[in-house]
Amino acid sequence: MSEGTQRRLAAIVAADVAGFSRLVGNDEEGTLAALRAHRRELIDIAIETHYGRVANTAGDSLLLEFASVVDAVRCAIAVQEGMSARNTEIPVDRQIHFRIGVNLGDVVAEGDDLLGDGVNLAARLEALAEPGGLVLSDDAYRQVRDRMDIDWQEGGEHEVKNIVRPVHIWRWSPQEKQITRNTVVADEVLLLPDKPSIAILPFDNMSGDPEQEYFADGIAEDVITALSRFRSLFVIARNSSFSYKGRAVDITKVARELGVRYVVEGSVRKAGNRVRVTAQLIEAEIGNHLWAEQFDRELEDIFSVQDEITQRIVGALQPEIGVAEWERARRKSPGSLDAWALYHQGIYYLYRYSIADNAEARRLFRQAIEQDDQFAAAYTMLAYACFMAVFDALTVYRVDELAESFDAAERAVRLDDRDAMAHAILGRVLSMRHKHDMAIAECDKAIALNPNLAQAQFGRGLALVLAGSPGDAIVNLENAARLSPRDPNYYAFLLVLAWAGLLQGRYDGALEWARRAVAQPNSGVWGNATLAIALAYLDRSEEAREALDALVEEKPDMALSFIAETLPFRRESDRNIFEDGLRRAGLAT
Repeated sequence: MSEGTQRRLAAIVAADVAGFSRLVGNDEEGTLAALRAHRRELIDIAIETHYGRVANTAGDSLLLEFASVVDAVRCAIAVQEGMSARNTEIPVDRQIHFRIGVNLGDVVAEGDDLLGDGVNLAARLEALAEPGGLVLSDDAYRQVRDRMDIDWQEGGEHEVKNIVRPVHIWRWSPQEKQITRNTVVADEVLLLPDKPSIAILPFDNMSGDPEQEYFADGIAEDVITALSRFRSLFVIARNSSFSYKGRAVDITKVARELGVRYVVEGSVRKAGNRVRVTAQLIEAEIGNHLWAEQFDRELEDIFSVQDEITQRIVGALQPEIGVAEWERARRKSPGSLDAWALYHQGIYYLYRYSIADNAEARRLFRQAIEQDDQFAAAYTMLAYACFMAVFDALTVYRVDELAESFDAAERAVRLDDRDAMAHAILGRVLSMRHKHDMAIAECDKAIALNPNLAQAQFGRGLALVLAGSPGDAIVNLENAARLSPRDPNYYAFLLVLAWAGLLQGRYDGALEWARRAVAQPNSGVWGNATLAIALAYLDRSEEAREALDALVEEKPDMALSFIAETLPFRRESDRNIFEDGLRRAGLAT
């Protein structure tokens, strides 16, 4: 050990701001000023009062050292209770909440800096804490359990990065803490639904063959689809779960971000004509592994593997579910593995949101149908791809694509009338064909079949907006956002909420939704169009013109006629609101 370096036992407190990137993105100067005030008026005073010192700071994080665990915990609680009080009069979207972890361990001191496993573990504990809350290691808990009158909650064992053994944790949060949420934000903690909630993460492709990535994706997606048919479960949509694809994740953090209690993760290893699928079910809050199994099958049995995995997961969550509900959860399998593979490859390209990728998705879905003309799901997704091509201006053959979308959606419903996604997509296409009442009815069928389907909730919201009932649409649009808070289509949920605001004359609200939509990936032409309209009605002419310029840059042939061609409003007055808004923004024709 070099001169100036020493080891010692210390109580380490690690703290950082929950959702810091979102706060800074919304208001950088205001957030940093508020954070400095909290440090000066609360945190630094608490540290000094409890005989601690600041070992390190980095942006939104703090590392503190104490000689006593009791002092460390008292300081942490004083900070959390103080922050709870200071947040009382602050708008929800500007409130600052800390996560704090406390550990007792051996540290290496180099000057004022602290290093070592004791510090690393404190940082891992902080990541397990909820905003406004506190997490202790078992070693720290033993020092305070008989010395402090605190209602500690056992948090179970957790495996954390770069720590060899599982860590047993204890939790605390102030009783008065109540973080309300007006919208869905990915890095905020979502309230758990009343019924069991679950997310299926993308299964790892262990085959070493990039060409088989779609195969692993397909297994996880089919499990999601089957589980989503159970009304007794709250299932996170595929698009949000798959936002974690390719990342090393902390299951507890994933569950917190998605607002679920249970998480399923797994892997697929394909070699020759055999496939091995592993899956495990985790109660994320305490890191408890409830169930795990491995399936080795001949490739021809892939659909029975899918069904078996789904049945085991559902059985672990809800043993009271009967055979009848299980039969409704089963989805029909195509008669050909080639068709199944083409279908999942098509889904991969569908969610890449470009003209070329959308065309490739349509080609693959058509090829899957050629392989198996009874494959209902392939017709459904072909209809969806064609709809997206028209709605998002990804094709010049609008009439042909809309006709193909309608034919494919009708075919899907005829083949499988219990497929909620098929009814949801048919509803969307019927809206585009000015069949508003029929569109709402189809989306109602989809929601009845699968209330967890974000696309069905969104489809109904969109249909109601186009039909002239924007106020009634809001609950469905908010449901869609809650079911799939990390969805690539999340921008669309926000946009249609903005449209509802425009049609109700709530321009300030519409502008807020439009800004959030434009900040999302894939917002396309509609993002800047909606932003320009909202700004124009608020007489913010310069900003409206900037948004219009961005729109025209993306779609040089943008014209007022695009509104009538793409947004089939039942009421002419609703269409006029959009067209007049674009005129006010500066679009001449």
